[in-house]
Amino acid sequence: MQGYERPIGVFDSGLGGLTVLRALHRRLPCEDLVYFGDTARVPYGTKGEATVRQFAAQDAGLLVGKGVKLVVVACNTASAFALEHLRRTLPVPVLGVIEPGVQAALAATRGAAVGVIGTSGTIRSGRYQAGLEKGGLDADRIVARECPLFVPLVEEDKMGQDMMRLAVWEYLQPLKDAGVDTLILGCTHYPLLKADIGAFMGKGTVLVDSAEMLAEAAVSLLRGQDLLRRDAETTTGGMTFFLSDLPWKFAEIGARFLGQRIENSEVVGLDEMEAAGKSSERGTT
Repeated sequence: MQGYERPIGVFDSGLGGLTVLRALHRRLPCEDLVYFGDTARVPYGTKGEATVRQFAAQDAGLLVGKGVKLVVVACNTASAFALEHLRRTLPVPVLGVIEPGVQAALAATRGAAVGVIGTSGTIRSGRYQAGLEKGGLDADRIVARECPLFVPLVEEDKMGQDMMRLAVWEYLQPLKDAGVDTLILGCTHYPLLKADIGAFMGKGTVLVDSAEMLAEAAVSLLRGQDLLRRDAETTTGGMTFFLSDLPWKFAEIGARFLGQRIENSEVVGLDEMEAAGKSSERGTT
């Protein structure tokens, strides 16, 4: 198989990365996509750096073992803690979610404060804040906020309900008070909250969708490395799903994230994942 014919690999700690898969499929409908969700060990956002790096190496190693041409890290916490490690050790290009979001925010801001929301792990890592500062934003113009309830509320389909509106008010009022003109949705669950967040923040605040920005970066990278499929006009790509555990509501919740039905998925044992991680570390995948 030629390099450009190989699939694109996407991994996340759970289901949020399906928003990235959706964005990729919309932009590149001819490409085959392989998704891995570490549903046995979700969430990553509350775990330490060393643990997340180990899990990410296993997730990415599994995808490389499936023959992917690109690994897309559709997890903000894994991007914060493991991206550089993966780039050093994997034999294929690796993209993370933070850099595209930072660049989009820097391009969108009109001189006011920039907000960042995400899981505890993502916000406490400081990676978004550091990227914004490196891009020329003063530290006092960056307002970061942990939003730990957003992920479970999204997975419980509470969008647009009083419970969600209360959580949005609780977490985002400080950002609204700070007058942010741009807000990075620093978790791949959060695109499903754009209506709730947008209604609260108002039309003057640009929402940077991390899933959309990462998909755009993937298209650009593949084009730049001549890895886009060359039979795009005659080929329809497929999607393959692997999970480390099969939650009983995966098909229902996943379809909400992906925007279409998920017909089947395959469970990968933790022993296979550990072996994939060790193999990628040795550079033998």
